[in-house]
Amino acid sequence: MRAFLLILLAALIPLPALAFDTNARAAWVYDMATGSVLMEKNADEPLPPASMSKLMTIYMLFEALHEGRVTMDTRFPVSTKAREMKGSTMFLNERDRPTVDELIKGIIVLSGNDACVVVAEGLAGTEQAFARRMTERGKALGLTNSNFTNASGWPDPDHRMSVHDLGLLAQHLINDFPELYKNFRLEEFAYDNRAPSNRHNRNPLLHLGIGADGLKTGHTQEAGYGLVGSAVQGDRRIVFVLTGLPSDKARAEEAERIVNWAYHQFTMRTLVPKGETVAHAPVWLGSASRVALTTAEGVRVLIPAGSIEGVKAEAVFQGPVEAPIKAGQRMGDLIVTIPGSVESRLPLLAAADVDRAGVVGRLQNAALRLGRRAIAAVGN
Repeated sequence: MRAFLLILLAALIPLPALAFDTNARAAWVYDMATGSVLMEKNADEPLPPASMSKLMTIYMLFEALHEGRVTMDTRFPVSTKAREMKGSTMFLNERDRPTVDELIKGIIVLSGNDACVVVAEGLAGTEQAFARRMTERGKALGLTNSNFTNASGWPDPDHRMSVHDLGLLAQHLINDFPELYKNFRLEEFAYDNRAPSNRHNRNPLLHLGIGADGLKTGHTQEAGYGLVGSAVQGDRRIVFVLTGLPSDKARAEEAERIVNWAYHQFTMRTLVPKGETVAHAPVWLGSASRVALTTAEGVRVLIPAGSIEGVKAEAVFQGPVEAPIKAGQRMGDLIVTIPGSVESRLPLLAAADVDRAGVVGRLQNAALRLGRRAIAAVGN
């Protein structure tokens, strides 16, 4: 294994980085521009997610739209089971035939438990069948600490998600369905003008002018108050999850604090511009003796404000690498270590093709390698 020290950045401010101390039972904060976990607390503990798990129901509905199984104008029937759902609702009844578009808004803005049952039954026949599909699809998306027993997040001892899984699901919604994700910005919606006083989005950050554009609140007695949120400022987007707070006021205050902390306590730096060579790996039996290594999108990192230590990046790969090599082939990892943050790994890719050498070239390579072994033996 070869490791090359590439970069050491001196800190700009001689003060310790400020950590975020949250009162939430569990929390996770992620910067999508750099792939950096900024903060985590009990991040992988399966917990009751309350209505935040409605994000999985929304994901399943967005996927059905994307695959053409339904359209925005598709209408679903409302069962008695859906109408009898308690808690937050769209106030649906058996005479209604809401469209997919209305159901999306009813789940995101009104947190409609009845709307979730309508979607579940419309896509899978029964809510139980839909919940099984949610669990299976969640695992395929990388949700390793999630199990769904219903479509709404209604309290159930086996209905669980970790805050890490919720954050990962939020990223999927943002990346996989950018046009549909715009629904999360809606601040109000009233189905058929029913209960007009109950038409406002429960996300407390949407109107604050801090770049918040989604995603979903949640609350039950067991879960406490929680929020899966996202905000964009400049070229940075953060995703964060909080749960287990004692009140909606505490949730709103903690969420705003997290957004401000995430943007004000870190400085963006470009370590490796896109397309720049990071290192060279020696090549065995190739038409060239080495190959340049690069990254797909360059390397940008967030440095905690006032970090007194340096930022270190190392290229780690097995070498020499036997030809042939294809451009874009993964050759190793660039390991970025930032004081006060979680270590990050980015794939190192071959920047160009390297063909296998001809007979003469292979003989020369073999002779050179034998010569190096002989020198090493004499030195020992």
